[in-house]
Amino acid sequence: MRSDVGGFEDPSAEVLAEAAAAFGLLASPMRLHIVWALAQRESDVSGLAERVGGALPAVSQHLAKLKLAGLVRSRREGRRVVYLVDDPDVVSVVRWLVERLSERAGDATAPGRARALGS
Repeated sequence: MRSDVGGFEDPSAEVLAEAAAAFGLLASPMRLHIVWALAQRESDVSGLAERVGGALPAVSQHLAKLKLAGLVRSRREGRRVVYLVDDPDVVSVVRWLVERLSERAGDATAPGRARALGS
């Protein structure tokens, strides 16, 4: 059923399912940190592991999931595999959300708001 409220048409069930899957993948703090890091610059697994503070096998598994979902891609540079964000819209959403939550964290009138939203 499609509804047109306030000039906005409801998205299809398929689009909503795809969006939920993408948000589900980004619900992991480690995967979100990986996407955030790759949005700044491309990196190999060892560089990402060091930056996000994760074990190499765990970061590699997270990258595999993000790659399967089409959120990141990789390319070979000699013996190195370099990862980068494959969807600029995802980068925009992640940057926007993290920046807003960071601003709120600095706002004394809204303590713990980001934590409450995730609970």
